[in-house]
Amino acid sequence: MKLNEAIARRHSVRSYTDQSVGGAVRLQLEALAQELSQAGGVSLSFRWDEPRAFSGGLAHYGKFSGVENYLVLSGRKRPGLERAAGYFGERLVLEAQRLGLNSCWVAMTARRRLVRSTLPAQERLVMLVALGHGKTAGAERRSKTVAQVSNAGSGTPAWFDRAVEAALLAPTSMNQQRFHLEYRDPVSAGALPTVRFKRKLGPYSAVDEGIVRLHVEIAARVEAGLPADVLPFVWTER
Repeated sequence: MKLNEAIARRHSVRSYTDQSVGGAVRLQLEALAQELSQAGGVSLSFRWDEPRAFSGGLAHYGKFSGVENYLVLSGRKRPGLERAAGYFGERLVLEAQRLGLNSCWVAMTARRRLVRSTLPAQERLVMLVALGHGKTAGAERRSKTVAQVSNAGSGTPAWFDRAVEAALLAPTSMNQQRFHLEYRDPVSAGALPTVRFKRKLGPYSAVDEGIVRLHVEIAARVEAGLPADVLPFVWTER
């Protein structure tokens, strides 16, 4: 399964079976977590066979059941931490999907104080991701339209159109999808076009931005037929 296929197949899953996550899968995810942590300046760590964080009233309120494995996203407080946690955390989530696991991003409906107690004193907890073998594969959720989140249309390239579609599949806090993507033509001959990401205020919107940016990059790269370290555009903040 390729990453763009994992994007299409991943849905939020809140109920899990008691099937254990195999050792080989754990090793692959642990290795990637270490690599991504170093690349992103974040801490991505797993808690295996640990049900306490998703027990009690909060988990029940969030409709979680059977969660015994989860990913912890944390790091030293700094500008850009939340966005990096979203970007590199989602890359790990997509890898879990490729390996046959299901997942769900979790903001508040878990015992965060318990998880914080396991972190180094200088680290800040950003979010959790429940992982495991879902009782179902999840289902599609309601979504905004392409026109609501971008300027994609008849004048934009195919890679941007696919990128926006992938952005709409990104998990966002409370499914708010509070972002807008704007394609801009190259300013001069030989220059790359730019894409502006406008983040609207909302709970965990910085984490959402990181997740959406990853989806955009994966889809754009695949549609344009480019290698893993090349993009057909440049991000712009203005």
